[in-house]
Amino acid sequence: MNTPPTAQRVVYLDSAATTPVRREVREAMEPFLSEGNFGNPSSTHRLGRAAREAVEQARRRIAEVIGVEPGDVLFTSGGTEADNLAVLGTALAARSAGRPFAVAVSAIEHKAVLASAKAVERLGGEAIILPVGDTGQVDLDAVGAALEQGVALLSVMWVNNEVGIVQDIPELARRAAAANTPFHTDAVQALGKVPCSIADQPISLLCLSGHKMGAPKGIGALIARSRQMLEPLLHGGGQELGIRPGTENVPGAIGLAAAAQLAAAELDATAVTTRQLRDELERRLLAEVGDAQVNGAGGTRAPHVSNISIPGANSETLLMQLDLAGIACSSGAACDTGSAIPSHVLTAMGLPPELAAASVRFSFSKDNTLDDVARVVEVMPHAVERVRKLSAALEGR
Repeated sequence: MNTPPTAQRVVYLDSAATTPVRREVREAMEPFLSEGNFGNPSSTHRLGRAAREAVEQARRRIAEVIGVEPGDVLFTSGGTEADNLAVLGTALAARSAGRPFAVAVSAIEHKAVLASAKAVERLGGEAIILPVGDTGQVDLDAVGAALEQGVALLSVMWVNNEVGIVQDIPELARRAAAANTPFHTDAVQALGKVPCSIADQPISLLCLSGHKMGAPKGIGALIARSRQMLEPLLHGGGQELGIRPGTENVPGAIGLAAAAQLAAAELDATAVTTRQLRDELERRLLAEVGDAQVNGAGGTRAPHVSNISIPGANSETLLMQLDLAGIACSSGAACDTGSAIPSHVLTAMGLPPELAAASVRFSFSKDNTLDDVARVVEVMPHAVERVRKLSAALEGR
C-alpha cells in the first residue's frame, strides 16, 4: 500500500503581500455572513438597521484606533481604491475650486499612488515626483519647492512596502499644513508595525487595507478629515456621504475594525518579535552569502521587512528555487511580481538596475519563528549557487 507523501511545510515570509484572516476576525464577521444578518445597511427595516449599526460600530472602532472622528472613516474596497480616491479625488476637487491642479508624491510610493498621480497628469494637471536619498528618505528640499510652487496634495507613504523605510510623517504633515496643503499618507504597511494615531497631527488623508493585517481581501478605508476636499470617483447612491457610493461591505467593515484593533493592541509585542527575526535573518544571510546587501539598512525601517540584493542571482529565478524548497517570499511589491522591470523603489534609492533585479523581500508576522529563519539560511546559499550557475550557463550560450 502506497503511503501518500507528507505535505511540505511552507515557511511564509510574505506578510507584506497579504496575511491570513485571523480567527478573531472571522468570529467577528461570522454573524453577518449568516442567514439572520444579511440586511442592506440602507434598508429601514430591522435587518437593515442591524446592518447599519454594525457598520457604524466598525467605523467608531477604526476611528478610535487612528485617533479621528467616526465621520472621518470612509470604507473602500481596499488600499488601491483608497489611494486613488485620496490622490485623484483631491486633485479633481482642487481643479473644480480653481486651485492648483497638481500633486506631489514621493518616487517610492505604491503604484496605486504613482498611477493616480499620472492620471492627474493625463487629465491636464501636473505630477511632481519627489526624489529620495539612498536610505529612502524623501528629499525635504524637493518637498519645500513643491509646496512653495503650490499643489493640491502632498502624498508620502508612512512605511514603504518593498524596503520598510519609515518616513518622518509628523514633519512632512507639519510642513504641508504650514503651506495650507492637504497631506496624504498611505499607511497600509504602517498600522500594527509603527504607532499610527494621528489625533494630534495635521494629516488630512490616510489609507488602510484589511488583508495586510488579518482581515479579508476586498476591504479598506480612507480616513478623510474633510469631505469637502474630495471629489467622488464613483457615482451612484448616497452611501459614505456620497463620497464612496455603493452598498457597504458589512462583514468586511466588521473584519477591518477587528483587525485594526488587534494590530494596534499587539503593536509592541509584534515589533519586538519581527525585529528580532529580521535582524537574525540579515545577520546570518550576510554571513552565508558574503556579497549580499541589505537595502535601506542605513535608514529608519519598520521591523517587519527586509529587502536583500544578491549580485548575480536574478530574483524571479531565485524565488522559484525558494518556492520549491517551501519558502514563500517575494521580489518586492506583490502587484509587480513577474515584471521584467527592476523595482522603481530600489532604482529611486540609487541601486543599479542589475542589483535592483536581484533583490528578495522577506516580510515577517508575529507568527514567524526562529525556525523559519533557520530554514531560509539553510536553503539560501544552495539556491543562490544554482541560480548563479544557471545565469552563467545562459550567458555562455
